[in-house]
Amino acid sequence: MSGVRVVVFGYHTLGYLCLKELIERGEEVCAVVTHRDAADEHIWFESVAELAQGAGIPVFAPPTPNTRRFTQQIRALQPDLLLSFYYRRLLSRELLTIPSLGGINLHGSLLPKYRGRAPVNWVLVHGEQQTGVTLHYMTEEADAGDIIAQRAVEITFEDTALTLFNKVAQAGQALFQETFPLIEAGRAPRLPQDPGQASYYGGRKPEDGKIEWSRPALALYNLVRAVTIPYPGAFTFVQGKKLFVWRARPVDGSAGAGQAPGMILGRQVEGCLVATGEGNLLLTQVQVQGEEMLSGEALLRKYGLGVGGRLGEEDA
Repeated sequence: MSGVRVVVFGYHTLGYLCLKELIERGEEVCAVVTHRDAADEHIWFESVAELAQGAGIPVFAPPTPNTRRFTQQIRALQPDLLLSFYYRRLLSRELLTIPSLGGINLHGSLLPKYRGRAPVNWVLVHGEQQTGVTLHYMTEEADAGDIIAQRAVEITFEDTALTLFNKVAQAGQALFQETFPLIEAGRAPRLPQDPGQASYYGGRKPEDGKIEWSRPALALYNLVRAVTIPYPGAFTFVQGKKLFVWRARPVDGSAGAGQAPGMILGRQVEGCLVATGEGNLLLTQVQVQGEEMLSGEALLRKYGLGVGGRLGEEDA
């Protein structure tokens, strides 16, 4: 089978890359469904809507795609296939039963692990050493459908959310490029997921980036790199002001053993050394809200802080 009619539900960089792949292949994309950019969200990624409009493809951005009216609009397009790339809403059974080839989603983890939202950020929070991408059939349950294909992505200790997201996006584009001919021909494999191996995580909010100094230094390092720029950032407080920690690294050694978590242990050329619940964290790039970025060492000088000072207290 060839020349299928496709409706793409897409957003973010991965949506952009995979839509671009379909356009360059000359596929018949009869509509693109996306999200309006939220006013309170930092938009650092490519626009699916702009790409579609530039290619003359009709674009829709309904608050929800699952109304009767919008379902009828999609049905009228007579698609053979629905494709979802980083689209943020689940599709109803009524939508998924319209195309003869079903609905297929590209998810940013190795399913059944890390179903749900923000998988790239969550794998870093948890200190994972591997993630990946999965093409799977969509069901009414999030990321639970049969697997078509997967590709692993290695996570280095230095990866941040941005570097890892770029790796995942490239892997997703390559996997889709390789697999689409099978999907188009109706010959894509189906491997059921093992529910016993599944894990699910919801979306992350800016307030989830608060640093709890009683946690181990390694866990705090993983939090920092999971939400650093272009994400909202990990934060603590200095003299009652919100302090974002954009870069840090755990430091081995006995310095600070027995000291209260959040206590400043010293000033180094690279930054500010802080005690945690287990080990120490060296803050190398920080920013008081509304001020310029600084090294951790420059922060101590600017705020007159030294050994024995504390971070994390919201009241000055």
